[in-house]
Amino acid sequence: MHQYITITGARENNLKEVNLRIPKDRLTVFTGVSGSGKSSVVFDTIAVESQRQLNETFTWFVRNRLPKYERPHADTIEELSPAIVVDQRPIGGHSRSTVGTMTDIYSVMRVLFSRHGTPSAGPATAYSFNDPSGMCPRCHGLGKTVRPDYDRILDPAKSLADGAILFPPFAVGTWQGQTYTNTPDLDTHKPVGQFTEEEREFLMRGGKSGGKVNVDNTGGARDIDYEGLADRFERLYLNRDLSALSQKTRDLVQRFLVEGECDACDGARLNEAALATRIDGLNIADCSRMEVTDLIAALERIDDPVAGPIAAAAVAALERIEAIGLGYLSLGRETSTLSGGEGQRLKTVRHLGSSLTGMTYIFDEPSVGLHPRDVSRLNDLLLRLRDKGNTVLVVEHDPDVIAVADHVVDMGPTAGTGGGLVVFEGTPDELRRADTLTGRHLRRSTGVKESPREAIGGRWVKGADLHNLKDVSVRVPTGVLTAVTGVAGSGKSTLVSGAFVAEHPNAVVVDQSGIGVSGRSTPATYLGIMDSLRKLFARETGQDAGLFSFNSSGACESCQGRGIIYSDLAFMDPVTTTCEACEGRRFKEEVLRLTVGSSSIADVLDMTAERALDFLATVDDTAVRRRLRALHDVGLTYLTLGQPLSTLSGGERQRIKLATQLHRTGTTYVLDEPTTGLHMADVDGLLALLDRLVDAGNTVIVVEHNLEVVKHADWVIDLGPDGGKHGGRIVFEGTPGQLLDADGSFTAAHLRRDLGLDPSHAA
Repeated sequence: MHQYITITGARENNLKEVNLRIPKDRLTVFTGVSGSGKSSVVFDTIAVESQRQLNETFTWFVRNRLPKYERPHADTIEELSPAIVVDQRPIGGHSRSTVGTMTDIYSVMRVLFSRHGTPSAGPATAYSFNDPSGMCPRCHGLGKTVRPDYDRILDPAKSLADGAILFPPFAVGTWQGQTYTNTPDLDTHKPVGQFTEEEREFLMRGGKSGGKVNVDNTGGARDIDYEGLADRFERLYLNRDLSALSQKTRDLVQRFLVEGECDACDGARLNEAALATRIDGLNIADCSRMEVTDLIAALERIDDPVAGPIAAAAVAALERIEAIGLGYLSLGRETSTLSGGEGQRLKTVRHLGSSLTGMTYIFDEPSVGLHPRDVSRLNDLLLRLRDKGNTVLVVEHDPDVIAVADHVVDMGPTAGTGGGLVVFEGTPDELRRADTLTGRHLRRSTGVKESPREAIGGRWVKGADLHNLKDVSVRVPTGVLTAVTGVAGSGKSTLVSGAFVAEHPNAVVVDQSGIGVSGRSTPATYLGIMDSLRKLFARETGQDAGLFSFNSSGACESCQGRGIIYSDLAFMDPVTTTCEACEGRRFKEEVLRLTVGSSSIADVLDMTAERALDFLATVDDTAVRRRLRALHDVGLTYLTLGQPLSTLSGGERQRIKLATQLHRTGTTYVLDEPTTGLHMADVDGLLALLDRLVDAGNTVIVVEHNLEVVKHADWVIDLGPDGGKHGGRIVFEGTPGQLLDADGSFTAAHLRRDLGLDPSHAA
C-alpha cells in the first residue's frame, strides 16, 4: 500500500485550489505548457514546505543563519520527507571551480598523492591549487596569466605626440597622456617603433632616477614624477581589484589584455613541489588532465594496501561519471565551460553515492541539453534513485522521460491565468490517450521537412581547432534554418558559439545564460518599454518622468515600490503581505490619480502585452510597439507588463530573452538550445517564429537536440561521432531527409527511431 504526499488547496502563484495525491517511493513526472503551474506545485509548494519544516528541527540560533522559507499558500501539505532539489541553474563557477573540485574527487586525489606519491610534498593541502601551500606562486593557482598586450596599446608607426598610445585613458590630450607627450627624456616626435632598447625601456618602465614631467590638470600646471607606461597600466588595472572599477572601464581594459598559459607551471596550477610528486610516473596535474575513462584505468592499477582503498574510492566516483556518459570530461575541466546538459548530469550524479533513503529528490527539467541518446542514461539515474527507496519528482517536457514515469501529473490547460489546474493524473500510457494538450502532442507523429529552403549563400568556418574540434572546416548556409546536432561534448557549442561567432562577430547570439531577475525587474523594464511609458505619462500629464517609476520618486513610501511588505521574523517563518497603502500597485496615490486615456501607469503595468498594444496603438513610438509584438511572437501575450521576472518559469525566461533580439532583417541569429523549458506545444510556436525570421531574410543557426527542430530544419550539421576526444568532427551535412540515411550518427539513429524506422538501418 503506497503512501502519498497529499496537498489540498494549493494557491501558490497561478494555482487554483489544487488538490493532489502524489505516490511516494515512485517516479512522478509533472508536465504541461510553460507557465501552467508545474514549478508552482513542485518547487514553490512541495520543496519549500519540506525545507521549511526541516529547518524547524534546528535550534533558533541555527535557524537564524539558514535560508528562510515562507509558508506556501495551501490548506494542508502532508506526508512530506526531506527534499533535495536539483534545479536548472547553470553550475557556472569561477576559474578555480573544476569538475574535480565540484564532485570532491579532486580532494580524494589530493589525499592519494599525499599518502602514496613520491617524493611527498606534505599534507593533502600541498596539492591544492586553491591553497597557498600548493598553488603556483606566479599564477596563484589559476594556471593562466593575464598581461597587457602592448602591441595593442602602442602603434609603432606613430610618435607619442601623434597618438602612438592607443589606450584611451593614456591618449594624447588626457592628463595621464601628458606624462608621455611632455617628457623631456624622449623624442616625442619619433615613431616609437624606432626607439632604441634603452628608450623603449624608459617609456615602459622609467629610468633609474625617474625624471620629472610637467603636466597641466584641474589643479594647474605642476611637475610630477615620471611613471613608465607599463608600470602605470599594471598599477591601475592589474594589481588591484577590477570589481572596484565601473563595468565600462573593465570592458575597456579587457580589450588591451591577453590571456595565456602560465609559463611557470605550464597551466598545471600547482607549485614545483606538488608537481614533483608522482605515482606510476604521473603527477596530480597529469591525472587531472586525463579523461575520466583513462583515469579510471590508471587508478585501478594501484594495489598498495594504504593507497588502494583511497584509489578505489576515487574510481567508484569516477565510474558514476562514466556511467552517465561523461567519461570524456577531465577533473581539470573548469565548470564554467560545461554545457547545460553536462552540468545537470554532474549535479545528479553527486547524489548517487549517497546511502540516504526515504528522501524526496526534485529535478527541474534534467533532460535540458541532452541528446536523445543521453536521455536514456538520465532515466537510468532517476530510476536508480527511486529504487533506493526515494520519491523522485521531475518537472519535464521530454517524451522519453515521461515514458519511464510511474505516475504523471499534467498541469494546464494553458499558461498564466489560463493554467493552474490539474488536467490529468495517471500513467504515461493513459496520458497518451487523454484529451489534454500534452496527450495530443504525445500521440502526434510528424515527418521530416519535405521541401527544405535553398541556401542563398554560405559562411565558412575553416580549420577550427578550438577545444576538441579537429581542424574542422564547414560551410554554414545562409538564408535558411540550420540545426547543429550531436551528443553532449561532440563540439556543437564550440563550433557555433566559439569558432563561428569568432569569425562572424556580427551574429546575434541568444545563449543559455540566465536573465537578471528580482522583484523589481519586469517584462516592461527588461524589454526597455518602461522608459517610453514614463515619458508618455510625463508628456500627457505635464509631470516629471521619475514620478511614474516605482524605483524613483513615484514609489509608494510604505513598500518602496515593491507592492509587498516582507517581514523577517528572525527565527520564525518570514511573512509577505500585500502593501495596504498602495494595495500592491507600487505607486503613490497621487501618481495613481494621473491617467492617460483613463488608465494610470499601474493600470498599464497590469495589462497583458496584447491589451497594451491596443492601448498604445495611437502612440507614436514604433520601438515600443515592436517590442510588444515580440512578446506576441514568442507566445507570451498572457504576461502582464509589470509581472516580476522572478515569477516566470525557465521556459518563459528563455523566450523573453529571445524577444529582445527579434525583428531584424539580414541578420544571422545563433540560438543555443532555444527549446530549453518549452512544452511540445510551445516548440511548435518557436518553430513558427524561426520560420518567420528566415522568411524575413535572416539566417538562423540553432544548436539543438530536440528532434522536432531537427526534422523542421532546412539543413543539418551533425558533430561527433561521440564526445570529448572521440568527437570534434563533422559526421554529416545535409537535409533532414538525407540524415535518415546517414551511417555512424547517433542523431540519425534516434531520428529513425522517432519516425518508427529501424534505428540501425542506413542506406
